[in-house]
Amino acid sequence: MPKPNQVNPPLEKLWNANYWKVMTSNFLLFFAFYILTPLLPLYLDEQFHADKDIIGIVLSGYVIATLLIRPFSGFIVDTFNRKKVLMLCFFAFFICFAGYIGAGTLLMFAIVRTMHGIPFGATTVANSTVAIDVLPSSRRNEGIGFYGLSNNLAMAIAPSAGIYIYSATSNFGLLFWIALILALAGFFCSTTVQLPKRATVPGKPKLSLDHFFLGKAWLMAINICFFGLCWGVMSNYVAIYGKEQLGITDGTGLFFMILSTGLVIARLFGRKRLRAGKITQSCAIGVCLSLIGYVLFASGLGAWSYYLSALFVGLGNGQMYPAFLNMFISVARHDQRGTANSSILISWDLGMGLGILLGGFVAEYLSYQAAFWVAAAMQAAGTLLFLLATRKFYLARKIHN
Repeated sequence: MPKPNQVNPPLEKLWNANYWKVMTSNFLLFFAFYILTPLLPLYLDEQFHADKDIIGIVLSGYVIATLLIRPFSGFIVDTFNRKKVLMLCFFAFFICFAGYIGAGTLLMFAIVRTMHGIPFGATTVANSTVAIDVLPSSRRNEGIGFYGLSNNLAMAIAPSAGIYIYSATSNFGLLFWIALILALAGFFCSTTVQLPKRATVPGKPKLSLDHFFLGKAWLMAINICFFGLCWGVMSNYVAIYGKEQLGITDGTGLFFMILSTGLVIARLFGRKRLRAGKITQSCAIGVCLSLIGYVLFASGLGAWSYYLSALFVGLGNGQMYPAFLNMFISVARHDQRGTANSSILISWDLGMGLGILLGGFVAEYLSYQAAFWVAAAMQAAGTLLFLLATRKFYLARKIHN
């Protein structure tokens, strides 16, 4: 037992130089990708006169490619030199942005968008695994939460920036060039990261299914897929929905700014729970807050519900996603970190892809509001699944905190 006057050792430093570099490169990676996201439906409509269902198919192409590469990404990251893998994938991610600039037909754009999913999927797995490697073990739960904030903030702020730039210039080509430059900056940042030496795991199987997908986390994967579907519908169709359903022509930027504010608040107030290991409590609060947000968004009651929903979704997702990522890491061996990362991303992307496709088809044959009610229903189903089953499933399988 500890002595009465024993002083607890000081916490290890969380914000080390390598962690900052990984966070920055991750922010730039997602910022470059998502600065285009809300405007691509408008671009395909104005540039190629594509129907709503065709837009959904074209935009979901990258998700298919991402899903195909991510199981192999986890295996590659866990098997080969992680920094070299990260640099190679990040460079390919940067190059693909040039394809958008040169795509002169809908078919060419669809091919480029689909191919872009390969380096995007591989880079996100490699970068998040590198982030875990450079974190001190005593601060890992908290650090993963802040790492998730870097891509969540980018996913929230970048669309606002893209919409603002397009509103001021009406130039899609400029946006493609900005994305290209941001991706290049992220690549150079990733080249400066120094990784600790990886310990060898004795008796490690050379090849197994767990190298490609973390089978022991299957229910958690299904659960996060529900939440990814909801985000896929909202993030891709929020601009058109606000304009056509609510008559809000310039409100998408403000919507994403409010959402990003919710994300920041959630991380700042949720970090103590993560540090204390209260992962399931943080997740439960998050999924319930997001449910309120999606219901408000789908209700279409007016501008107030449109903007208030952004705050609730930000507060909810800002607690839900880092909690789920910690859950995946906690049920994996140390040599399966890449696989754990790829598994949660596979599940999220599968949900997003289904959301983009489903949202496009429901909007085409019913309405955008109907599409968002479907998203709200899926969020409710995912919330119930977590509260009734996934929480117990995780607690029975975690192998380390």
